[in-house]
Amino acid sequence: MIEGDEVIFGDGPVRLTFGEGIANIQLNRPEAANGFNIDLMKRLQEVVMTVHGDKRVRAVVLSGNGKIFCGGGDVKEFASKGAGLPDFLRMATAYLQTCVAGLVNLDAPVIARVQGYATGGAGLGLVCSSDIVICGAGARFMAGATRVGMAPDGGATATLSRIVGFRKAMDLVLTNRFVDADEAERIGLVTRAVPDHALDEAVLETARQIAAGAPKSQSATKRLMWAGLGRGFEASLPDEAREVAALSGTEDAREGLAAVIERRKPRFIGR
Repeated sequence: MIEGDEVIFGDGPVRLTFGEGIANIQLNRPEAANGFNIDLMKRLQEVVMTVHGDKRVRAVVLSGNGKIFCGGGDVKEFASKGAGLPDFLRMATAYLQTCVAGLVNLDAPVIARVQGYATGGAGLGLVCSSDIVICGAGARFMAGATRVGMAPDGGATATLSRIVGFRKAMDLVLTNRFVDADEAERIGLVTRAVPDHALDEAVLETARQIAAGAPKSQSATKRLMWAGLGRGFEASLPDEAREVAALSGTEDAREGLAAVIERRKPRFIGR
């Protein structure tokens, strides 16, 4: 949170603040390792929709309060459902899928700030659905689902193999071994790993850099990149051509070209 940020949701299982063009979404159940329960998922869905409707937002930072980014689903809540667990998980999975899809579909790029652990369908799903992931050196990642007789969710069955490759993804989801920060960076699960004490600075620097960019261009680029994951090369080309032609008529494109020619920093206004 940046000093002087506007507080939009200050309490509850997910916080939302805004400042410098950056929306800060923070999971706020530190006493439960920021584990996902129904209340948290409902609030996260509301927060994501709030961000989606705020045209001031140029970048999003997703973080977890406390020592752990996200420990996955709230296993105590799961266990309490007994024979009703299948019905409960159908609802919970639907909420989780809505949350991760909402992050992917936000116009603004999403930067995940990962400290401690990112595990389970929720933890790994949030990592895989973010656009940029910066973690501390002490971060650890684990799929975890098959360890408790379930299957990965949070969109990870669609995203993980495209991010790290099929063989590596199969290793991670079947062995449930922990992946440290160095390996996570090496296999592309995270964008980069930094010393734990430098995590906040690295995330804020990246968020500010993105927030200073051309929002229409960045939104279109994000959408094209995510769409390209599923469609493949040839199917993506017409969409690319349409977006480039449309963006070339914006004020930001003209400003960007002028800035290059005049050897100065561009001043983007989102038009």
